[in-house]
Amino acid sequence: MKTFELKGTPRENLGKKMSKNLRKQGMIPAVLYGQEPVALPYTGKMNAGEKLVEIGDGKGIIVTDFSVSFDGVRKLIYTPEIHLVSIEMGDGRKVNAILKEIQFHAVSDAILHLDFQEVFADKPIEMHVPVTLSGHAVGVKAGGKLTQAMRKLKVKGLAEQIPEKLTVNVDHLELGKTIKVGELQFDHVELISPKNAVVCAVKMTRAAQSAAGAAAAAGK
Repeated sequence: MKTFELKGTPRENLGKKMSKNLRKQGMIPAVLYGQEPVALPYTGKMNAGEKLVEIGDGKGIIVTDFSVSFDGVRKLIYTPEIHLVSIEMGDGRKVNAILKEIQFHAVSDAILHLDFQEVFADKPIEMHVPVTLSGHAVGVKAGGKLTQAMRKLKVKGLAEQIPEKLTVNVDHLELGKTIKVGELQFDHVELISPKNAVVCAVKMTRAAQSAAGAAAAAGK
């Protein structure tokens, strides 16, 4: 994956009013969820914007409230590509993360909030990766139409080994046939999407149906 550099500012004044004021200034409230649980009670140092959230069994995760500028994050959000995000906090800390969720306004589509998940080099993560089809399906040559049902697949793997896209070759895809998730395999990552889900298919068109019918009638 490519790395996207992002500058964040820890925030300690929370609440709807403060978030609204941030947005008026061209800033977007965000949260960074730590991936590594910590034992409670926690005795380590807490940085600006950090707080502990209990997750049970005597453990918790460190959550960081911060803000980013719309201009700084725009190219990360409005792109089909996936990125590893290197977040530089205002206090000099740098954290690697992935963008997990974007909250949009229901009417205006303005960005209201961003959720990030911390990433470690030695711990696998799950994320959705774009799917690209390559080749020329034999079913299309026979008059069918190639359709793509899934634009992204969910994978699990180490961040540095997750590819920017998953390429599916369709050369041998025949008329009326499909390629399902369970038929695919990629190096270094595990597919998490349902195995029976259809990724792509060559569907019979009306023209192909008419041609097949005519051929069958001629053979009688």
